[in-house]
Amino acid sequence: MPPPTDAQYFELGDVTLAHGATLRGARLAYQTYGTLNADRSNAILYPTWYSGWHTDNEWLIGPDKTLDPAEWFIIVPNMLGNGLSTSPSNAAPPYDHARFPLVTFADQVECQYRLVTEHFGISTLPLVTGWSMGAGQTYQWAVAHPEMVQRAVPFCGSAITAPHNKVFLESLATALVVDPVYAGGEYDRPPVEGLRAFARIYSGWGFSQAFYWREEWRTLGFTSLDDFLYGFWEAFFRDGRDPNNLLAMLRTWHAGDVGNTPGFGGDTEAALRSIRCPLLSLPAEKDLYFPPEDEQWSSQFIPHGDVRVIPGVWGHFAGGGQNAEDTAFIDAALREVLKQPGYTG
Repeated sequence: MPPPTDAQYFELGDVTLAHGATLRGARLAYQTYGTLNADRSNAILYPTWYSGWHTDNEWLIGPDKTLDPAEWFIIVPNMLGNGLSTSPSNAAPPYDHARFPLVTFADQVECQYRLVTEHFGISTLPLVTGWSMGAGQTYQWAVAHPEMVQRAVPFCGSAITAPHNKVFLESLATALVVDPVYAGGEYDRPPVEGLRAFARIYSGWGFSQAFYWREEWRTLGFTSLDDFLYGFWEAFFRDGRDPNNLLAMLRTWHAGDVGNTPGFGGDTEAALRSIRCPLLSLPAEKDLYFPPEDEQWSSQFIPHGDVRVIPGVWGHFAGGGQNAEDTAFIDAALREVLKQPGYTG
């Protein structure tokens, strides 16, 4: 699937990142759903996930969902690095291709903060929510801008990237860059073998062992295990996903830690304690890289934190909009949270 062409763009200008590099002429791609009300009080922020575009978030938006555009103004910002916002594939020198600098979750959120406040004039967000890396951005929003976030619902993601999660990410990066065609990031054609290896590693982590044992891939329309590995995994990463973009987003994910928010000096527990809003984390029961135990650890430090496990065998993709039961679980949790009082200062 090629990248969507309907994105709107907010011109960020020169953005100096946490690690010192300055992206010049940076842009933040986004899309909105619904209408911002007169007092700008109905905005929900719903960031994208690893390799996802704004269109990949639309499964949780609609008239039959809690995120109903008739009621809410839903903003979906595309992460820096995802190919729509400023990324290795479209950045100007000297930060083009493999030279793209590290962008942290804090950097992502500060760019989104500017979109929300400068462009839309919004001062409060009734809800921030997101899947996977979108969940990491949700945590970051709650720590970096507690005065704005009334409620937060991260699902299938974490406030800090765990060591085992980093092992997974490093295996992905290695599989991609060892393809000779990758050529240190200066490839003139897609490094197909590296992308295939990348996809095969991902296939063993994205869904649980029980998912494969029960052949749940058949519910997605695939007729054999090989059909699923080619038709779901390889097709996804070989179709429109730039390798340098994948690696840039991977580095953002790898560096994830709300403790690195300015003012906390690397103290993750202190950062979590600073969250003022009710925060409901929705980990998936059999997620292999964001297990429920990680979110239960984080929740103990959040004053109004809670954890509700998404049951079932779909692993990380319980949050990917692929399974109607999991989607209904997430949607119901969002509806419940929005009906409860949020932080108002």
